[in-house]
Amino acid sequence: MLKPSLTHQQLREALQQVVNEPNGGFGLPMWASVVDRDGTVLLVTFSGADRGEQWPGSRVISAQKAYTANAFSLPGLALSTANLFTATQPGGSLYGLQHSNPVDATQAYAGNAEAFGTENDPLVGKRIGGVNVFGGGLALYDASGTLVGALGVSGDSSTADHNIAWKLRHALELDFVPGGVSPSGDDNIVNDLQGGVSQGGWGHPSTTPESASIAASFPQTHPVRKRN
Repeated sequence: MLKPSLTHQQLREALQQVVNEPNGGFGLPMWASVVDRDGTVLLVTFSGADRGEQWPGSRVISAQKAYTANAFSLPGLALSTANLFTATQPGGSLYGLQHSNPVDATQAYAGNAEAFGTENDPLVGKRIGGVNVFGGGLALYDASGTLVGALGVSGDSSTADHNIAWKLRHALELDFVPGGVSPSGDDNIVNDLQGGVSQGGWGHPSTTPESASIAASFPQTHPVRKRN
């Protein structure tokens, strides 16, 4: 279980710290959402001083990314939203996945905007769905190796979103990842596109050399933890 062990304040403070680090993007304020294993939104927050400092559209995208990472990860295999990019392109093995599980607009855009990003965000307690296939969504695994839900962040470039999500999950100590499709055997972004073609089938476009370098360094700087 994530609640009550993970609080809104903890998520916000950890997000603010990570956003202030180099992540290979524009350095923009971010939204973050957490869902449980059923895909229900538990927490929504932002890193800026107020909700107007982040892209408004990224709030729902962050929850969508969390829903996706949870929906397509398993106790023994984690898939990040970044891992889904190549497979969901036309001709890919998962083409059409991005059109499944659509966002429930009646839930996603309801409520008082003044509460967006607070402990009482209208998304909390809702299962809004949505499938996102670029960087920023990661499954969450606790110290026992149990898949407890997922995290989604949005508000910068797609690769920076992934890097921020990775660092945030590490800071929350919910990265006991059992395995994945990346060369390092986890759910890290795979920057292996050559001529627009992923060499391993799980690739994601690189936006800047810095973002790719940061992600490539994660096995050393922010390695996934080993299960107890």
